[in-house]
Amino acid sequence: MIKFFQWIYTIYSVLLFVALMLVFSLFILVPLLISERGDKVSFFFIRLWAGIWSFLSGVRYEVHGLENIDRSKPYIYIFNHRSFVDAPVIPLMIPQEVRSIGKKELSKIPVFGTVVGMLAVWVDRSDAESRRISVEKLVRFLNQGISIVVAPEGTRNNSAETLLPFQKGAFRLAVETQIPILPMAIIGADKIMARGSLLLAPGKVRVYFSGAITPPLPSDTAVNDLADKSRNRLEAMILAHE
Repeated sequence: MIKFFQWIYTIYSVLLFVALMLVFSLFILVPLLISERGDKVSFFFIRLWAGIWSFLSGVRYEVHGLENIDRSKPYIYIFNHRSFVDAPVIPLMIPQEVRSIGKKELSKIPVFGTVVGMLAVWVDRSDAESRRISVEKLVRFLNQGISIVVAPEGTRNNSAETLLPFQKGAFRLAVETQIPILPMAIIGADKIMARGSLLLAPGKVRVYFSGAITPPLPSDTAVNDLADKSRNRLEAMILAHE
């Protein structure tokens, strides 16, 4: 019986997600089609969409560490990725207009792929040319003062490990551009929707922002040193608040 009601809740939440995306899609897309800096208007409607969906689905949020973010400066946000629910968490919790990097497969999802594609850089990780182009786009955003969001694990973590091994792309970008890394621990999203499960459940997501990590100057060990420091910081945040 519990499973039955969970399926009903899941179907309701998914239909609500799609309906709200359809309602807000033009309000999100049009400002960006008019101007790249239309992202302020677009993010207002993205946050409205995510906030309404969360409220009506019984998903609540708690955020800590906003004082660590200087809204006038760009950052490379990194986060632990355990759930699809991370998608509404990011625009709701980060108080900046950001760009993200995502797997090319997600671009094929109707409506979602089109809308999110205006604010995301799609990458085919098996294609070296696609990776190169995506890095160039991310560097351009950073040079324009726009923050980016990266999941350095590369995929959702369904293991017993706190974090999967980190890919080095975000840290290479940080060293090259001297843009700080800002770790963001997302706690509880996997209780709402776990990887490998189609079922959703209401609940609370807690988000913790660390102080920014200044990248070292370029050297033979700079990227690895920054990746290790960032991973240790994020892992400590997760373990302290789980």
